[in-house]
Amino acid sequence: MNQSTEIQEIDTLAQELATIQQTGSKRIALLGTRHVPLTHQKLIEMMSYALVLTGNRLMTSGATGTNFAAIRGAMRADPNLLTVILPQSLARQTRESREQLEKVIHLVENPDNDHLSLGEASALCNRDIISRCQQLICFAFHDSHTLLKTCEEAEEQRKVVTLFYFD
Repeated sequence: MNQSTEIQEIDTLAQELATIQQTGSKRIALLGTRHVPLTHQKLIEMMSYALVLTGNRLMTSGATGTNFAAIRGAMRADPNLLTVILPQSLARQTRESREQLEKVIHLVENPDNDHLSLGEASALCNRDIISRCQQLICFAFHDSHTLLKTCEEAEEQRKVVTLFYFD
């Protein structure tokens, strides 16, 4: 291993340690798959509730499953500390999704992505979300390609990444 690689690894470790030890609020992104059992959704909701209740700013997207559980928990704790960034416009969301999303105070739409497939728009949206956060918590399956790519990109940006697998 060369010296520049060793220095970079030490810098990364120091940055991660500083983020973990930070006592003030953090900007935390919570993302995950749509296909989440109800019991897991409840756990994710409790986690987002606790994160926001302790003063952290939570960011997520608007998909059902993981992201909706995160939204429910954050809305119960403090709606002002939640930001939801949609991959496309609100009009492109399901009726059920729109009902919940219309209650979100800090909602960012991306109507310029309406012409893209949901997968392409989601990848762009996830990049935007991780560019705004200090830490990423992700719930995925081993074949959740978009989410796993998001985790890789977050690590490349030196974000603290916590990845939970459902399988």
